[in-house]
Amino acid sequence: MLESRVAEDRFEQYYTEKLWEWIPYTYRLEDGEIGDRFSRERRLSNTGSVSTNPGVTELDDTGQDFFSGPADVSSMMLEVTFTDNSGATALAYSGARDIDGDGTRIELFRDARRQVAGVVPGGGFNSLNTPLLYIARPVNSGPLRQMVELVAQQAATLRRSHDRLWQDQVIERADDWAVPYIADLVGTRLISALNKAGRRADVANTIYYRRRKGTLAVLEQLIADIARWDGKIVESFRRLGRTHHGLDPEPARGRMSGTMMGGWADLRNPGAANLAHGPFDEFHHSPDLRQHRGQNGRYGIQRLAFHLYRLKSYPLRAVTPRLVNGTVGFTFDPSGRNVPLFSRGDRVADWDQWKTAEEWELPVPVSRRLLLHAEFIVTERTVRLLESDPGLSAAEAADLRGIRRVRFRSEERLLETVLALPSTAGPAAPPYFDRLLSLSITEDSAQANLLPADSTDTRNRSIVVDEDGTGVVPRHRVFAAYLTPWSSTAHGKRIAVEPERGRLLFLEPPSEPISVSYYHGLSGEVGAGGYERQECLVPVNRVRTEITGGGATLNPDAIHNDGVTQINDSATYEPVSDKLAVRNLTLQAANGHRPYLLPGVNWVLNAAEFSDSTVTLDGLWIGGTGGEVILRAERHVEGVLQHGSYERVTIRHCTLDPGGETADCNPIQPVPLLIDCRVKELVILNSIMGPILTTDRGYVEKLSICDSIVQSLDPAVPAISLGQGELKLDRDTVFGDVQAHRLRASEALIEGKVNVSDVQSGCFRFSAASADSVLPHPYRSVELTGERHIFTSRRFGDPGYGQLSDSAPESLKRGAENTSEIGVFSNLINPIKLDGLTAKAREFMPFGLIPMMINET
Repeated sequence: MLESRVAEDRFEQYYTEKLWEWIPYTYRLEDGEIGDRFSRERRLSNTGSVSTNPGVTELDDTGQDFFSGPADVSSMMLEVTFTDNSGATALAYSGARDIDGDGTRIELFRDARRQVAGVVPGGGFNSLNTPLLYIARPVNSGPLRQMVELVAQQAATLRRSHDRLWQDQVIERADDWAVPYIADLVGTRLISALNKAGRRADVANTIYYRRRKGTLAVLEQLIADIARWDGKIVESFRRLGRTHHGLDPEPARGRMSGTMMGGWADLRNPGAANLAHGPFDEFHHSPDLRQHRGQNGRYGIQRLAFHLYRLKSYPLRAVTPRLVNGTVGFTFDPSGRNVPLFSRGDRVADWDQWKTAEEWELPVPVSRRLLLHAEFIVTERTVRLLESDPGLSAAEAADLRGIRRVRFRSEERLLETVLALPSTAGPAAPPYFDRLLSLSITEDSAQANLLPADSTDTRNRSIVVDEDGTGVVPRHRVFAAYLTPWSSTAHGKRIAVEPERGRLLFLEPPSEPISVSYYHGLSGEVGAGGYERQECLVPVNRVRTEITGGGATLNPDAIHNDGVTQINDSATYEPVSDKLAVRNLTLQAANGHRPYLLPGVNWVLNAAEFSDSTVTLDGLWIGGTGGEVILRAERHVEGVLQHGSYERVTIRHCTLDPGGETADCNPIQPVPLLIDCRVKELVILNSIMGPILTTDRGYVEKLSICDSIVQSLDPAVPAISLGQGELKLDRDTVFGDVQAHRLRASEALIEGKVNVSDVQSGCFRFSAASADSVLPHPYRSVELTGERHIFTSRRFGDPGYGQLSDSAPESLKRGAENTSEIGVFSNLINPIKLDGLTAKAREFMPFGLIPMMINET
C-alpha cells in the first residue's frame, strides 16, 4: 500500500524512487577490486581503508557523511557476488540505495555487515565488518532512469487527480473550479471569480451568515471576508437629532465630546470636531433625504453606513530615527520626512465574540486626541499592588480606597483627585502616582493599546521608543503635543510625540542610541517595507554574511561580489561603499525589515571583469544624498579600457527615494537609477523608483517594470528614458514623462507625456497617458487631459501615495482588463471587491435599508 501522506509537490520523486527500488541488479566484483574501486569512488578523504587480505577491515564510521544526493531515497534490493582466493563464491542480499540516481555509487546499509559476515566463507572476506561500502556500478542506467521518471510522472498525475477528488468535497481545500458546484449546493449567489479568497469565504460561511442575517456582526464580518478590509458599520438613525422620549433610557454622553445622545453638539472640546461625519461621530444631524454622494445623503432612518478602511498598516521594528538639525527632536521616519503613524489594527479574530470596533482597533492614522485618550479606575487590586511596593503609607492606601470604582476620564482628572486627598502633601504628585497610572488604566483606553506599559510589556504596540541604557519609554511618561516649534514642556514626562506627522521630542537629552518601532500605512506591498516577503528571499543557509547594527558596517568587505549578503535589521547604514568587481551579487533585507542605506555620493556597482554578471537588490531603501545608483562595467588594464556587462539586474521590493522634503523644510534629493553599460535584462518588481535613465553608452535590451511606482519630481527630467531596447510596463504608475524606443504597456497609468520611437511594434492596452503622447497601437486606453484630482497623494511618504482618489474618473477606476483600476494597485482588485461587498450587503441586510459605502482611507 502506497503511503497517502506524501506531499503533492513530491509525488513525482516518490513514485520514481518506488519504481526504481523494484528493479533488481546483479554485480560481480573480483577479489582485490573492492579497495581500488572504493578509492576511486569515494568523494572525500577519510581515515579508514578497505583491505582484501584476511583480517579486520576498518572504515571511519562517519562514512555516511561522504554520500551525496538526497538522504531520503527509498531502499532497493542489491545482489552482491563475492569471490574469494580459492574461487568459491557466496551471495549476500542487503538493502541498499542509489546515491546519485545513475547507479555509480551504491550505499550498503549498516546491517549489511551482519548479513555478509554470516555467509562469506573463510579466506578473503572472513572478517568483513565495514559499516558502509561503496561499490562501482559497471552499467550506465541513464536512459532507464529517464524511462522510470516518465512512468512516475503519469502515476503521480493519476494519484494527484484521485486525491483532489476527495479534497474537492471540502470548501477549504477544494480547487477553484469546484467552488461554484459547492455554492450551488448551499444556494448562494456567487461574487466575481477574480476575488478568489472572498468567493471561497462566502461559500464557506453562507449558512453562518443566514443564521445571523440582519445583525451588525455579520455585516462587519462581510467586510473582512469578502473585501479583506477593516470596517465599521453605523446605523445612521442613531446619529439623528431628536427630542428625548420619556420611555428612553437615560441618554449617554459621547466619550470624547460629552454630547448627549440625540442632543445639541457640545463644542467645548475642539478635538471632537475631527470625528464629525466619520464612524465615531458624536454629533447629531438633521435628516438628509438626498441620494448618497460624498457628504450628502448620509443621515436618514433607512441609511446604513459602511465605513471602509482600505489602507493596510505595516510594522517597522528598531528603526533609527532622524535627528532634526538644530534641535533635540527626531522624526520617526529615517529620511527625516513627516510621516503619520498608524494604529496596528487589532480586531478580535473570533466573530462569535464580536463587538463594535474602537478607533484604535482599526488601521487608522493615530491622532493626538487618540494618543492622549486614557481612562482610569482604581480597584482593590490596584491598592493592594501599591501596598506591596515600598513607600505607600496606610493613610494613602485608605484614601485610595475611598476613590475605588470611580471612572476618571483623563490623567488630569485623576491627578486633581489624588492631590485633593488628605494624605497628599504638597502640590506635586505623590511618588506612587506613576505606578498608579500604570495599574489603573482601563483596557478600553487607546493609550493602553497604543503604547507599552514598560520594558516588560512584550505585546505588540503601535508606537515604541527605546533608549539604550534606559529601555522602553513607558506610556505614563509619554504625552502628545503639537511640535511646531520643536519645544514642549510637561511635568513628569520624558518624550512628546506628534503622531500626525511622526515627530518625537525628548524633554531631556536622550541616551544614545535611539530606536523606534511604529506602523505606517500604504495601500499595498510596494517598495521597501516590513511586510511578508519570505518567498522572494534567498534561503538563510545560502547567505554568506549577515549584517546588523547600522552605521558604517556596509564597507567594501561586508558585501560579497559573488554571494548573498543579508541585512537583519531596519537601522540606518551610512555610508555604503561601492562594489567594483561584481560577479553575482545579492544584497537583501531580512524578512520583515527595511534597512535605510545612505551612500556617500554615488553608489557604483561595477561589473567590468565579467560579461554575465548579475545583481539582485531586495527589500532596501536607498536614501537621497544627491547621488545616483550607477550600473557600470568598465576597467583599465594596462591603459586599455575594457567593458563588461550585466546578464540580469533585479530590483525587488526596494525604494530608490524619489525625493521630497524633510520636516525642517530641507529638500530630499531623488536617487536616479543610471545605466552606464550594457544590461541584457533589467527587472523591477514591487518597487518605488526615482528616475530611470541611461547614458550615451548605456543600453538595456529589455526593461520590465511590474507593480511599481516611478516618479520624477523635476519636469525637465523624464521618469523613464530608454533610448534603445524594449520597455515593458505591467500595472505601474508613472509620475512624469516616458521616453522609449519600443513600448509594451498594460494597466499602466502614466501621468505625463509618452514618446515612443518605434510605434510599429509593441502596444498600449488598458492604460492611460497624456493626450499628446505618441503611443504604439493604443487599445481601450484613456487620454488624460490635465486632471489634478486623480490621486489621493503624489507625495512619497503619505499613506495615500499612488492611490486613486474617490473623485478619479471612472475610466481609471475600472479601466483595467479585469475591470479593476489602472495603475500600481490594479492587482488589489478594489473595485471588484467593492462590488462583491455591496451585493452581499444587500443580501444580508435588514429589509428596507440602503447601504452606503464610505471610504475612510
